[in-house]
Amino acid sequence: MTMRIPGSGLMPWLHGKVVDPLLQILRRGAEPKQLAFSSALGITLGVFPICGVTVFLCGVAIALLGSRCHSPSVMLFNFLATPLELSLVVPFLRFGEFILGGPHFPLTTDALKKVLMGQASHEVLLSICHALLGWLVAAPFIFAFLCLLSLPCFNLLVSKFRSGSLSPKKTTRSPRDVSIKVRDV
Repeated sequence: MTMRIPGSGLMPWLHGKVVDPLLQILRRGAEPKQLAFSSALGITLGVFPICGVTVFLCGVAIALLGSRCHSPSVMLFNFLATPLELSLVVPFLRFGEFILGGPHFPLTTDALKKVLMGQASHEVLLSICHALLGWLVAAPFIFAFLCLLSLPCFNLLVSKFRSGSLSPKKTTRSPRDVSIKVRDV
């Protein structure tokens, strides 16, 4: 007999890690174009074929782009792209091999053992370069497609979940708050 702990499982985790942050992003006033750009950037960088590098790439992109991207959206969609990243390594590898006309790298357990034992050969390093090339060629198309696909979605979501108009909300302050600020100056 298994005992189920209330509040455990996939749905509460998904709600806490994906749905709640997305709702906070939508309610905080970012523009749909910026959200579409940032989500496409996060997913495009999130499918980079070398595992463990995507957060660093997103951080660099956020630092370079500054206010043109919405950093929480980039990081959220980078996180959501993790399963895609793992599933697209082989297609990027094969695409890079196709572009260069190189031989197929054999994806066998023996090759995996050599990589895990630190006996990576020239072929393994070449296959990593092929995967990177495949991603570099595909990334602009992935990014453009995701931008075009997500813009209408974010237009709808922002209009549904944003409280107020598209302009930033003005906060009303009590006379006491105003007098304190005047004295602090």
